[in-house]
Formats: sequence, C-alpha cells, structure tokens
Amino acid sequence: MAVLNGVRTGVLRAGERVTLTDPKGRRHSVLLASGGTFHTTKGAISHDALIGGPDGNVVVSAGGVAYVAFRPLLEEFTVTMPRGAAVIYPKDAAQILVQTDIFPGARVLEAGVGSGSLSMHLLRAIGSEGRLYSYERRADFAQIATKNVEAFFGAPHPAWEVRVGDLVETIGGEPVDRAILDMLAPWECIEAVGGVLVAGGLLCCYVATATQLGRTMDTLRAHGGFTEPAASELSVRQWHAEGLAIRPGHATTGHTGFLIFTRRLAPGVTAPLRRRRPAPGAYGPDYSGPRPPGVGVEEAPE
Repeated sequence: MAVLNGVRTGVLRAGERVTLTDPKGRRHSVLLASGGTFHTTKGAISHDALIGGPDGNVVVSAGGVAYVAFRPLLEEFTVTMPRGAAVIYPKDAAQILVQTDIFPGARVLEAGVGSGSLSMHLLRAIGSEGRLYSYERRADFAQIATKNVEAFFGAPHPAWEVRVGDLVETIGGEPVDRAILDMLAPWECIEAVGGVLVAGGLLCCYVATATQLGRTMDTLRAHGGFTEPAASELSVRQWHAEGLAIRPGHATTGHTGFLIFTRRLAPGVTAPLRRRRPAPGAYGPDYSGPRPPGVGVEEAPE
C-alpha cells in the first residue's frame, strides 16, 4: 500500500479506516482489523470481506443489505475522527483555503489547533515544502490533534510543528505568509500576528458569535496595519433531484461560524481612513471597545 500526501492507494489493509455507506446514504466509519466484525441493524459485516479487496468495493451484510466501502475522504475523516475540541467544518475550511490563497510551500501560522481538522487541510495544501506552525493552549487538545493528523497522513507530517502555549507568549519570530486564528479572543493576538505576517500576507479569524465578530473587526481597524476586514458566513443546502421530484433536501448545514479576512499592509503604512461613516451610535458612549483611527465618541440616537 502506498501513501501519497494522505491519499492511500492499493488494496484495503488491516489498520486502515473505511467508510461504509448503506442504500439510504447513512455512513459508518470502520477501522479494519483481521477477524473483526462490524455490526449493523441489518446484520454483521466481516472485516475480512473487505481486507485485501479494492477501494470502492461493495459488501453485503448478513441481513442482505449492500454497503459501499471507500477509504474516507479528508472531509469524511475530519467529521468522524476523535475530537477534543469542535472542528472547523469542511465548508468553512474550503473557504479559508481559497480566501487566504494557501499555496504549495506557504508558511502558515495557525492558532488554536483544536482537533486538527484545519491542520490537515492546510498541510495537504502547503505540501512537504511548506511550513505550518500550529499553536494550542491545551496540551490534551494538541495531543488529540497530533494523533488525528498522523492517522490521516500515515506518519508525522514533515511540514508541521505543534507548539503548546499561549500564542502571544510563545510565538516565534519566523515570518509567515498566512495566519488563521480559531480561538475565543482573536483580538488579543492581532498585534503579535501582525509582527510576523509578511507585507501582503493574509489573515483569517474564525469566530462563533456576533459579539466576537464585532470585537475582532474593530480591533483590526484600530490596529491600522490591515486592510478593511470583510466578514461572511456560509450555509450549505443539499438538493434532491429524481425525475420530476426536485426539491431542497432535508440536510442543511447552517451557521457554524463567522469568517473574517484581511490583508497585512507594508511596515509603517497605515490604512487610509474609511470614507463610509459608521452607523449612528455605533461608537456611542456605551461602547468600550477599540475604535478605528479618527472615530471618536458619538451620541447614540434617542
């Protein structure tokens, strides 16, 4: 069996994970073991019926139900792997890779690492010639992420370095081309990340709540060394199409988080003042957060 950038080829082997899909589209993640058995409501499936067979095989349970067996895609692996922290879902990971323009050989900073979901997408994109510095405050999360990444790639990835500790306190001096912050308070790390992100480099912040969204965007504006941040969220809705029965599907992935994107300006350059004025009362007397340059206290409308 060959392993190329996390993609296994050849026949299925004991110790590999496969995804079994039933006729209704329900998926089951199974770790193959010689002599093992996977039990379903439609009867048992022998692991030996899969081991030694090809990827994309069909196996029939003792109850006569056919299951399609494939090696899991990265998307499938990340949503079924063991978790210590919540993962960045594939729809958001895909947007991050595109919007931050991750390229082979890129130097990337990531914090925090969580369960390693985004780390896998980043490592596959940057390849062995790139460099990924992943920061995680909790040692137990870092350990889970390391196991997940090594399980997917089949071995420790040569481009990956995990650093346990607070980003602001442990950040190295290495310049990076891209930075992704997935944490509770990314605004606390903007200054530190701005110090290592190269001119023209891209920063993405992933936050879960509208309060985090506002605080992060205002901190980026107040910093002055980044372009005007842009925020978005993604929803995915499946569709059913069979003959004349065409309708939205029942499975929809709605809000998982907000994505904030911005770009680092050259050293010593300050972002020009925005022409568009803030909404009336946006920075009123009750607002205690950071303010963009040139914005003072405004009276809130009655």
